[in-house]
Amino acid sequence: MARRPKQDTCEVFCFNEEAVQQVKKQLLPLDKVFRLAETFKTMGDPTRISIIQALSLQELCVCDLAAVLEMTQSSVSHQLRILRNLKLVKFRKEGKMVYYSLDDAHIINLFREGLEHVQHNG
Repeated sequence: MARRPKQDTCEVFCFNEEAVQQVKKQLLPLDKVFRLAETFKTMGDPTRISIIQALSLQELCVCDLAAVLEMTQSSVSHQLRILRNLKLVKFRKEGKMVYYSLDDAHIINLFREGLEHVQHNG
């Protein structure tokens, strides 16, 4: 029985040296690749996505987030610490309350682009 060639790979190995060199010159340095991968990995958690979505709607304190997500304050604080370490969220203290918001517009853009992709692909 004859084998059918794979449809998703080249049948022979050859590459365009000029194209390869052009792309290699534009690749990110490894430290930035790792930081970007860590950002996406961190955002890959459903709880953290829910926190990002909630904070995209308005600034909230830890107690508010715990109520919205129906989680303990301790669990929410743990997730916020992870998000804060990667500069995805920031906080401000007002008296005895700590309020969280998204660090900048890039975070909501990442969320919205990901959501648009998910909704576009069913």
